[in-house]
Amino acid sequence: MQRASSQSVPLQSQHTEQSLQRLEALAQLMDGAFVIPGTNLRVGLDAIVGLLPIAGDLIASIVSSYLIWEARQLGASRWLLARMIANTTIDTLFGMVPVVGDAFDVLFRANIKNLALLRRHLEKRGRLGGNRIIEGEAVRLN
Repeated sequence: MQRASSQSVPLQSQHTEQSLQRLEALAQLMDGAFVIPGTNLRVGLDAIVGLLPIAGDLIASIVSSYLIWEARQLGASRWLLARMIANTTIDTLFGMVPVVGDAFDVLFRANIKNLALLRRHLEKRGRLGGNRIIEGEAVRLN
């Protein structure tokens, strides 16, 4: 059995951080890249491309599926992947409804939700930031 090198954890953490930065940029682009003038409402390419009936929402879901694929590469659990797929599916299906779907695309922000889920998962697993956090109480036994 070989020992892991002392640099494997920092490299893995660095790779995870780079992936998260890439996914954060994608989520921001898809769900909140632009501000509607005169309001504080942010929209992304998902809402803009979603204006094209059916095809626009399908294109946006394909782009969103990259975030899910990357989460799988980072070791996301099946349960987490299922939740992310559900968010993307809800966004796609409701987004296909004329007019109401366009408003839904602006408000639901599936990519940002999925990124938050992935970030929380990685933090719990100790894959983010390089340090593991152990929760609980210590009791001294004599």
